[in-house]
Amino acid sequence: MGNMEISSIAEHKPIFSGEASSLKELLESAVRSDADLTLANLHGADLSSANLSKARLNSADLSDARLCGANLEKARLTVAKLDRADLSKAMLSEAGLLGAKLVAARFIEANLRKANLCGANLCGADLTRADLAQVDLSKAIASGACFAEAILSFADFSGAVLMGANFSKAALGATDYSRADLSGADLSGAELPGAILAGAKLCGANMTKADLSFADLPGTQLAGANLTSANLTGANLPGSDLSGANLSGAVLAGADLSNADLSGANLEGVNLSGARLEGARK
Repeated sequence: MGNMEISSIAEHKPIFSGEASSLKELLESAVRSDADLTLANLHGADLSSANLSKARLNSADLSDARLCGANLEKARLTVAKLDRADLSKAMLSEAGLLGAKLVAARFIEANLRKANLCGANLCGADLTRADLAQVDLSKAIASGACFAEAILSFADFSGAVLMGANFSKAALGATDYSRADLSGADLSGAELPGAILAGAKLCGANMTKADLSFADLPGTQLAGANLTSANLTGANLPGSDLSGANLSGAVLAGADLSNADLSGANLEGVNLSGARLEGARK
């Protein structure tokens, strides 16, 4: 036990100090005191299992920090730097991470329900099996990120950049991907019933065996996408670009394909019963 301090990354002077046996203990004390930890320098800190609920850590540097199992529920981390941080199994429900830098961060099995990550940078981040239900990832950049087997029901990805991201076997019911760029993304086996994909880019995406039943895809770019054995029952696809797409074995029963571009698409074994094809190009 001794006197310790948390310094600022801006002025290199203490923003909180006190008696503690570890930085983790000092930080928990600061949070209990409702201290303003904006710009705190916590780079590389071991904060595993720390209780940081409602912490005020806007613009703080937590890059390379260990936050496994930490409680960050309702924490304020706007524009915070968490590149390469390990937040596996951490609790971040309703946390504010607007514009945060989360490049190559690990969120494996973390709880981010209703968290706000609008405009955050998650390139290369690992969110395997994370709970992201109702999360706001609008305008986020998450190219190459892994969302495999994650829960993303009612999440907002509108306007997000998700090129090459992995959503395989993820639960994406009623998720909003409008205007998002999912070029080259892996959505194989993903559950997307009722998802909103209006104006999204899915060129070259892998959607093998994906469930897109009753999904909204007007004007969506699906050129060269792999939709083998996908379920598109009742899907709304008017004006969509499916040129060169692989739709072999796909179910499009009752789907709206009016004015869609199907030129060069593989339609072997496709179920088009009751589908609308007025003005569709083959």
